[in-house]
Amino acid sequence: MNETSPETASGPGRIILLTTSHRVAPGLLSWPAWQALHAADRVLCADGAHPQLPYLREAGITVDEASPTAGELVDACAGGHTVVVVATGEGEPALTDGLARLAGSGRVHMPELELLPASYDLPGARLLDLVQVMDRIRAECPWSSQQTHKGLAKYGIEEAYELVEAIEDGDREELREELGDVLLQVVFHARIAEEDPDAPFSIDDVAGGIVAKLIHRHPHVFGDATATTPEEVKEHWLRTKAVEKQRTSVTEGIPLGQPGLALAAKLASRVRTAGLDVPLPPAEGIGYELLALAVRAEAQGVDPEAALRAAARAYRDAIREAEG
Repeated sequence: MNETSPETASGPGRIILLTTSHRVAPGLLSWPAWQALHAADRVLCADGAHPQLPYLREAGITVDEASPTAGELVDACAGGHTVVVVATGEGEPALTDGLARLAGSGRVHMPELELLPASYDLPGARLLDLVQVMDRIRAECPWSSQQTHKGLAKYGIEEAYELVEAIEDGDREELREELGDVLLQVVFHARIAEEDPDAPFSIDDVAGGIVAKLIHRHPHVFGDATATTPEEVKEHWLRTKAVEKQRTSVTEGIPLGQPGLALAAKLASRVRTAGLDVPLPPAEGIGYELLALAVRAEAQGVDPEAALRAAARAYRDAIREAEG
């Protein structure tokens, strides 16, 4: 406890609302937070099980388990005292609302009020929430607990198409939502994979794998290589990928289950990138005509699937106009 100076003995004091992020390891607080905690006349916390309390007490800070009203807290600050309130996960809305009402009444000499974030979320911190929510859903939801990789496969395809539609429509809100739905598929499959008895892996393994891949395939960013154009970047990517995969054909790794136009364009892209001269099959029929169109579109830098969807939308609008 610090002694107050004569100058502040009759002042209204100070209230510091200390907030922390549950997404950061307990005890990892900012230096201003530690300074405020050590200098305070009292430290209060309404939650006796707050994850920060063991670390505060280990640092020699006395924390009283108390949930004062706004009026009681103002009284505790009388005489120039400083009181730190370690906020619970909800942020103490009842207390802050009560302080706001007292301040608005104009009848109370209010202490100085300060909101002090003691720890901050890093970018991507909300992904930890998603993992925790998925853990609970997998354990407690009758439907989710029974799902398998194979059973969820169709949803992955559907969500990917809905994401593409949101991109093509230019709907930012829809894009944000659909990205979340795609991310859910990744986290869901990774959670299921943890339970495999023979070859389990987790979301951390998934993230670690893609991080390692990105670093290895971007030597111009993380290494000594140089790339100043998108074409040079793609060359680096393809070269390192070829070394990783040790493939004997440019067609390896192309999923044959994708839509036909996309499949044809992907094959044409691999042929062109490899510098091969492979004439189209001489057979006749609608399929071979579509193949030729897809190859021509790829050579011109056009995504044939996107082009066909755009044309189909125009056709849909014409149908609606005719119906109207």
